[in-house]
Amino acid sequence: MLNAGSISNVLHSIIPISRFNKGEANKIFEEVAQSGYKIVVKNNKPTCVLLTPDNYEQLMGIVEEHYLFLEAEKRMKNAKDSDFISSETVMNSLNITEKDLADVEVEIE
Repeated sequence: MLNAGSISNVLHSIIPISRFNKGEANKIFEEVAQSGYKIVVKNNKPTCVLLTPDNYEQLMGIVEEHYLFLEAEKRMKNAKDSDFISSETVMNSLNITEKDLADVEVEIE
């Protein structure tokens, strides 16, 4: 849900395309660098969203994680018991014992 602060941020992020025609591109890009984004409107309709590279990368990361999540959900929904391999089977096939793993630290992101 939008709160008063986020509504104010959105309202302050709207810029008319005519500012580009007036040679204010550099100033607009500085504003994007400060605020993170700007919404460009033409004839009172949004036509473009300008993002900083960091915000764009973050957004694309979220989109990618969402697609991976949807794929994982689809695979789990269609999975059968025969699709899974026990850890014991994997460890035996790789000649790994519980003792081999006792001092191993694993970090999962």
